[in-house]
Amino acid sequence: MLVTHILGLGMNHHGLGKTNKEVLTMWKYEKKLQYPVNIKNKDLKLAKYIVTQYGGPAGELAAAWQYLDQRYNMPDDRGKALLTDIGTEELAHVEIISTMLYQLMQGATVEELKKAGLGENYAQFGKDLFPSDSFGNPFNMAYIKVSGDYIADIESNMGAEQRARATYEHLMDLTNDPDVLAPLAFLRQREIVHYQRFKELRNYYLEMKKQTTKKQEVQY
Repeated sequence: MLVTHILGLGMNHHGLGKTNKEVLTMWKYEKKLQYPVNIKNKDLKLAKYIVTQYGGPAGELAAAWQYLDQRYNMPDDRGKALLTDIGTEELAHVEIISTMLYQLMQGATVEELKKAGLGENYAQFGKDLFPSDSFGNPFNMAYIKVSGDYIADIESNMGAEQRARATYEHLMDLTNDPDVLAPLAFLRQREIVHYQRFKELRNYYLEMKKQTTKKQEVQY
């Protein structure tokens, strides 16, 4: 699996403020997961639950797409850098979830898949993964929240991180397998960290707006 880590701002020549020379130092590639996944026991029902963090409304794919899209509307490099950093990390989390799903389903027979409620998935996609929620609803671009207002977008992201945290806690309630609990706990903790980073950015921008308003009042 390929995990990408951001070094620095992560800007490019499409309006994000960094020169081509600086972009060359942007990426570091490591051919390993951000957190190791070594699940020994097959659990198809749990896979059916966990798939929501692949293609559901509070899943990693939706978060990555949302943050990497919103970054273009951030008012300065600080905001663009943070959304690039977190959005890219969410793609690494997609890899973790995908690996968990493959390992939970490894060696499953068609009859076992049908019994676990995954017969429809097998009918369309075989044993390949398809981004959906736990009910089988496919990934929907309506999950992506953008508003054109950077404060509104950041606060939406704070909510997204809280919903993802809650979902991971629910998933942890559904298993006692330590091999599954460990990566779920890691992903839950990253949601908490991301929420805090977004909160700090939101507060920074609110203070910046406040100072700008004061200067304007003095001028007039």
